[in-house]
Amino acid sequence: MPPIENESGKNDLKSRIQQLIDSNQVMVFSKSYCPYCVKVKDLFKELQVECNVVELDLIEDGTNYQEMLLEMTGQKSVPNVFINKTHVGGCDKTLQAHKDGSLQQLLNGQNESYDYDLIVIGGGSGGLACSKEAALLGKKVMVLDYVVPTPKGTSWGLGGTCVNVGCIPKKLMHQTALLRTAIQDARKFGWEFDETVKHNWETMKEAINNYIGSLNWNYRVALRDKKVDYVNAYAEFIDPHKIKTTNKRGKETFYTAARFVLATGERPRYLNIPGDKEHCITSDDLFSLPYCPGKTLVIGASYVALECGGFLAGLGLDVTVMVRSILLRGFDQDMANRAGEYMEEHGVKFLREYWVLVLKVTAKSTGSEEVIEGEYNTVLIAVGRDACTDKIGLDKVGVKVNPKNGKIPVNDEEQTNVPHIYAIGDILQDKWELTPVAIQAGKLLARRLYGGSKAKCDYVNVPTTVFTPMEYGACGLSEERAVGLYGQENIEVFHTLFWPLEFTVPSRDNNKCYAKIICNKLDNDRVIGFHYLGPNAGEVTQGFSAAMKCGATKEQLDGTIGIHPTCAEIFTTMEVTKSSGGNINQSGC
Repeated sequence: MPPIENESGKNDLKSRIQQLIDSNQVMVFSKSYCPYCVKVKDLFKELQVECNVVELDLIEDGTNYQEMLLEMTGQKSVPNVFINKTHVGGCDKTLQAHKDGSLQQLLNGQNESYDYDLIVIGGGSGGLACSKEAALLGKKVMVLDYVVPTPKGTSWGLGGTCVNVGCIPKKLMHQTALLRTAIQDARKFGWEFDETVKHNWETMKEAINNYIGSLNWNYRVALRDKKVDYVNAYAEFIDPHKIKTTNKRGKETFYTAARFVLATGERPRYLNIPGDKEHCITSDDLFSLPYCPGKTLVIGASYVALECGGFLAGLGLDVTVMVRSILLRGFDQDMANRAGEYMEEHGVKFLREYWVLVLKVTAKSTGSEEVIEGEYNTVLIAVGRDACTDKIGLDKVGVKVNPKNGKIPVNDEEQTNVPHIYAIGDILQDKWELTPVAIQAGKLLARRLYGGSKAKCDYVNVPTTVFTPMEYGACGLSEERAVGLYGQENIEVFHTLFWPLEFTVPSRDNNKCYAKIICNKLDNDRVIGFHYLGPNAGEVTQGFSAAMKCGATKEQLDGTIGIHPTCAEIFTTMEVTKSSGGNINQSGC
């Protein structure tokens, strides 16, 4: 049919198109050969939603239809989608509407306005990063955060685990312990002092808590400056787009939002034996403990257990770590065992293959019938953490949760099975439980939702450090994992012991530090695993992780000139492979 030139014909065509839009719940103007049109039609088929389709390439006046649709909507391309008389747009906008939940609203005939564009449940690092980024992109945002006190009554302010009872106080107490070692080394470097050196727990605790308090305040100010509403209340879903909040006085308030981000984090797990909550503490209590813990039993072999046990021993306390099976499950076991051996040589006692049955403390061997008993001033439980997802009403809105651990499965855009609800941080299934990961994921999520970005969080080659007395930094695959993925014959492990220059004068720990890289022979000896046991592990690992992101190979490390004298330069001079059995002791600079 030739183009319509008279006004009467145009009006007639516009009326026909409008009638199609008005009389069908879903109206799609399509072209039969267009792959984007196929995607949209497949989506409605998957949703089991009946839609009326006009294939513009198969009708006589399809060109005129498309020109009129351009005039009516401003959209040149197909598909052109309408739901309940509302113009949705093309393929990308329809798929995005499905992701964020607005498509379902339109299908349900809802055109509801909400209190907020986004409500973030959880005021930890990830939740704060996501909320501030969304606010910067012009959205109305609320953050809800509430700390349920521990059985000992410990609570804290805004900022989440990392700031209050995790990374920050842990690193500062680790530094306190390192200073004791530095004092011992100082005499060998010529420092002379006669006074007795002792540590005051209350002074350290107060200084650290004052710093954390300043961070709590700064977070509140930052939210206010970015016009993010902050409410200190516990959140619970009651409808897909509605939550109930309860503050510490029991007052209930209701809020609605178009989208939600779950960033509730985790809390320490207990032993599920009589007296554990009444008589033991966890890392949630340790950093603000009003008294020195004294002789301490640490139960667990996680990085939290070893870090806490390590710095407590570094303060001069009598520390025993009780281990059910292996150290640092999930980490490279060669490195984990070396870190444990160093701790043992420096005063930390280990009870291996034991587990607590009742509190006295009584423990039974996991490999025999032997039972032992002991008395301790403090028992610190560090046996893992549980996701805080079971009491926020996820079952009422249909969010899928792993029943074994409370973790939430998400797609590669941190979206749950409910399109308008997302999750980030430690509560994600099979993702890293690290603060920088949550921050990165939160920022990128907000940018995708509200800024048109397509960038996704990269969970591969994430660097981390365990702050044991001898620090352990890692990035990429453990040796066990690399063998499992590629086969022993297809990987090469280069390794060496080394002796930091700082240790030489006080004659400390000769050849106790250790470094290794794992290379993929099938990929030009690309470095797929980086492991470092030595001083300043975090600083060393951070730099090499950037190289791994860029696909660093063994040849490129060999071609890099090291900074002398440093520990990090050891990665530029590695020559001995594990398979050769060659000597890895260092005899000098």
